[in-house]
Amino acid sequence: MHLNLDDLKKLQQKKYRQEFGCFLAEGEHLVLELQKAALHKPTLRTSELYVTEAYQNWSSSLRKHVITDKQMAQICDTKTPQGIVAVVPVEALQLGHATPHSVSSKRERAIYLHEIQDPGNLGTILRTLAWFGNFRCLLSPGSVDPFNPKVVRASMGAIFHLPLEVEVPLESLAANFRRIACLDMQGSSLSAPSFKECDCYLFGNEARGVPHEQLQALGAQRFAIPGSGAIESLNLATVVNMCAYELNRSS
Repeated sequence: MHLNLDDLKKLQQKKYRQEFGCFLAEGEHLVLELQKAALHKPTLRTSELYVTEAYQNWSSSLRKHVITDKQMAQICDTKTPQGIVAVVPVEALQLGHATPHSVSSKRERAIYLHEIQDPGNLGTILRTLAWFGNFRCLLSPGSVDPFNPKVVRASMGAIFHLPLEVEVPLESLAANFRRIACLDMQGSSLSAPSFKECDCYLFGNEARGVPHEQLQALGAQRFAIPGSGAIESLNLATVVNMCAYELNRSS
């Protein structure tokens, strides 16, 4: 998987992440989370570290390359890089599509995000799901690349700990999940017992949501987060966070 410095610079672009099959995780915190996850995911152990002289004694079992500060600045997405970045194989994190038999024995729940566009929203959602655990995240075609540097940073390393699937067609959900939930202002309250009985929780694009006809075709059960009515909507990441909390709250 070793890439030359010119190729590493290209990993800021999605097409090259797809071509080379890897992405960058920049900074101490992300590298620490990567190393922690690699203890349980052998495929992550093929990741490689690029460090400046200040980090040459960084303790890690991953293969390490020492480069100059100038080279580090050219590779990294941030204006003032810390001096340590990991090159991570995409295949180590990306799963195949969910099937009725792929859910864990601990009743893992699926969070499906339809055409989500904001990197910060996705990173925050991944962080929340990893915090609670026992979730997998499914991304529809047309969603922001989860290996985008902004998503990876916003996830604070959660991307290494959470089952993740990409390019999952919306119409495939009905065949793989018996009970699908979605959010709707006219739906039942999240506190309804039936909310916790679903297998997949569907959330739409930040601006457009999910087309009404497709929701009907999926037979999705509708639930609502009661509010004052002073404003029309909540931020997508906030909605997912509230739902994840409710699903993990003791009855």
